Amino acid sequence: MDNQEIQLQETPLTAEELNTEPVEQMDTAVSEEYGAGQIQVLEGLEAVRMRPGMYIGSTGPNGLHHLVYEIVDNSIDEALAGFCTHIEVEIEPGDIISVRDNGRGIPVDMNEKMGLPAVTVVLTVLHAGGKFGGSGYKVSGGLHGVGSSVVNALSEWFEVEVSRNGNVYRQRFERGNIMSDLDIVGTSDTTGTFIRFKADAEIFTETTVYEFEVLERRLRESAFLNAGLKITFTDRRDPDNVVERVFCFEGGLSEFVNYTNESHGLTPVQPAPIHFSSVRDDSSAEIALMYNDGYKETLISFANNVRTIDGGTHETGFKTALTKVFNDYGRKYGILKDNDKNLSGEDVREGIVAIISVKLTEAQFEGQTKGKLGNTEMTKLVSQTVVDKLMTYFEENPSVAKVLLNKALEASRVREAVRKAKESARKSALSNSSSLPGKLADCTDRNPENTELYIVEGDSAGGSAKLGRDNRYQAILPLWGKMLNVEKARLDKVIGNDKLTPVVTALGTGIDEDFDITKLRYHKIVIMADADVDGAHIRTLLLTFFFRYMRPLIDSGYIYIAQPPLFKVTKGKKVAYAFSDEERDEIIAEFGGSCDVQRYKGLGEMDPDQLRETTMDPANRTMLRVTLEDAILADETFSILMGDKVEPRREFIEKNAKYVQNLDI
Repeated sequence: MDNQEIQLQETPLTAEELNTEPVEQMDTAVSEEYGAGQIQVLEGLEAVRMRPGMYIGSTGPNGLHHLVYEIVDNSIDEALAGFCTHIEVEIEPGDIISVRDNGRGIPVDMNEKMGLPAVTVVLTVLHAGGKFGGSGYKVSGGLHGVGSSVVNALSEWFEVEVSRNGNVYRQRFERGNIMSDLDIVGTSDTTGTFIRFKADAEIFTETTVYEFEVLERRLRESAFLNAGLKITFTDRRDPDNVVERVFCFEGGLSEFVNYTNESHGLTPVQPAPIHFSSVRDDSSAEIALMYNDGYKETLISFANNVRTIDGGTHETGFKTALTKVFNDYGRKYGILKDNDKNLSGEDVREGIVAIISVKLTEAQFEGQTKGKLGNTEMTKLVSQTVVDKLMTYFEENPSVAKVLLNKALEASRVREAVRKAKESARKSALSNSSSLPGKLADCTDRNPENTELYIVEGDSAGGSAKLGRDNRYQAILPLWGKMLNVEKARLDKVIGNDKLTPVVTALGTGIDEDFDITKLRYHKIVIMADADVDGAHIRTLLLTFFFRYMRPLIDSGYIYIAQPPLFKVTKGKKVAYAFSDEERDEIIAEFGGSCDVQRYKGLGEMDPDQLRETTMDPANRTMLRVTLEDAILADETFSILMGDKVEPRREFIEKNAKYVQNLDI
């Protein structure tokens, strides 16, 4: 079986600018004496090229783009320290990356321990930088200070120019090896660092081509997190179509919240984001939040500008404090009655978009990719900030507070209805000795590792699939009628839905909080729909359902999309199937022309033998495995495609129409 992968694409949308309160700035005072003495050497660079995945996560597209992030993050560290106001990032022809900042410039004086200029040490020795033990930086992102040297090691060539001390210094490296001395090549009345590099195709064997949208999203995000920092991003690969983006957001996180609502197609229920911050010693917390008329929570957190996709102590502090403020305020002003239960965390976070950004001197991340913040002191800082500042906001804006409390109360009532519906469903299942769906044609093998469930569009195609399957390990579940769009429905509408219940029952896992992947009855769940617009819609509806309520199925790689052929090409006794117009034409040419071509309008037009041979037989079939490279991007994409707002969906379709192939439109 030829398993390929589906990845969801991003559609950047324009954010509305909003006037917000000034954000307290963290004290970023550092030693002005940023020199070679502050560069500490910890270990060498030998292992990087041997095991690059340990340092950048992978050698696929994600790792390739990570090279850019590491260099940009070093420039952002200069901005955090108060010395950089503008960062310029360019993709040059040949997918060469250049990054220029107007910071202080990497130190160029001699490092006594290594006998090399400090900039050379920074770029050739792992864990050498101003972020280890010195006073070069109070807070920093980057890959634990190894970023520049790792990028150098994984580049075919790497050049650095430093403007400092009135001079311009230049040095060149190839695959981490020093190819020239650090030479003075000119004079300058400004300071800063300019880096150019080309990723090494020997390391990045899959691709060395950068995706503009991926870098655009990350750079926009960095500008949101550093209010007032200007980031210019230019793509010069096509001289006839140079693309430039300039990001600078004086409103910082407030504008980030507005942009997130816009890009997800959400409608706010309050006039403006709530934005506050606080500073304690060398740490700071900044938060912006806004509620919308949707049902899901969007919580995005950062530590030292690094996105913490798995949360951590700062998110824990936020969630605890948010629940406390809602309940305390509700009790104090009688919105919560004496006989009302306290609101739960899920109740108060329904429909929220919140951005949490903390900065601290010694960030402790779990895992090399920094997915989770572990500093326990950040729980208290964030919690106290939310309790103090949000309670004050509610006191000063009682009309907004009342709207948000009522929204949480409604969520609580619905959650109780969901609990009762789940309980009823469990009792019904226990009382029914045959709890599997009536239309399910199950397989005989009971080992989930061996079995496959085909979810098939329509009874006609379902009938062909049942006759064409291998009933030892292939089960068939036909779907019929219009399926629920779960993006527009609360959980109480999802539970008990007559189109979705058969899917949930057949899989055996339950959904949402009750989901238990150990009870999964099939390790291949194959969506098999017609290769037309209606089929694409059904696939999207099912994928949205799996993403929102059975996400571990996607994370574990259990969801597939069948690829039925579009054409049957016949000439005499020769028969072949084509999956695209191009493949059809190639087959016709191979057969010598003048062929009989049958265009399949739907699965129901294929007889059982044809369906088995082309789409269900592991020896011949092609299936796409659904994966999530970027869960946050996927969340945004599902919101755009399946949400209420038409304009974001239209922009997405217009931008991504070039990727659509073989749809019968």
